[in-house]
Amino acid sequence: MNGYDALRTGAAWLDLSARGKIKLTGEDRARLLHAMTTNHIQQLTPGTGCYAFFLTAQGRILSDANIFCRPDHFLLDLEPETREKIYQHLDHYIIADDVTLEDVTADTATIAVEGPKSQEVLQAAGAPTPDADYSTAEWGTRLVARLSTTGGPGFFIFAPVAEKEKLLSEIEAAGAVAADAEAFRVVRLEHGKARYGEDLSERFLAQEANQPHALHFSKGCYLGQEIVERVRSRGQIHRVLTPLQLDAKEPPAPGTKLEGGTEITSAEYSPALGKVVALAYVRT
Repeated sequence: MNGYDALRTGAAWLDLSARGKIKLTGEDRARLLHAMTTNHIQQLTPGTGCYAFFLTAQGRILSDANIFCRPDHFLLDLEPETREKIYQHLDHYIIADDVTLEDVTADTATIAVEGPKSQEVLQAAGAPTPDADYSTAEWGTRLVARLSTTGGPGFFIFAPVAEKEKLLSEIEAAGAVAADAEAFRVVRLEHGKARYGEDLSERFLAQEANQPHALHFSKGCYLGQEIVERVRSRGQIHRVLTPLQLDAKEPPAPGTKLEGGTEITSAEYSPALGKVVALAYVRT
């Protein structure tokens, strides 16, 4: 079974160790993240997590993040392109706060195991499989989180770099197949899941991204909230990120404008569907 088929019908893995990992410790860590992101951080308890945006003061998307609450710290999982930007962004706003930032990217391997049988594979390997989205569970020195890059069933495993090869051997022995980034990208677009750096960027306002699970509308003040609330109260959304299927064999290039002002952000040909799957900003 190749990687693409495994992602659709079995389980496949991908090395995502280049993703940014930032650890926050200190008594004010929850307060700081609560004031800097669009989701409700202060209600998180150890073992839970959420998806959130970091915004500019103008309400535009600086980055997205998977945020995991651990007993003595928060762990941020970020796209590689935003790791340094968010580290500096947070550091800039730490003034009298008891918060320490640590970039643990180089020390931490990240392996995605995704597909309909991903839970079965991890359980066969002896790993815990958290039930709720963005929840985590310890697996020895490793941390297993329920989330995926494709939008389908899946898990991330965070492990010390020294354990990566052993970890890969264990999950392959349990039935996971290696897949390349291209296969993951096609399946991501089949599921209509956005990725920062392609479909999300500082060009766009929070509500335009069409990711309601990233936003909490009664959490109190945070950077960029004034714009988010203004858009919500006035209903002024002029474009929204939307999954599309196109009757074509060749995917249009990012930035291609379709009829009505629709702008393609990412597109791939889906062998399973026999058409192009894409994400695009559609005029409302």
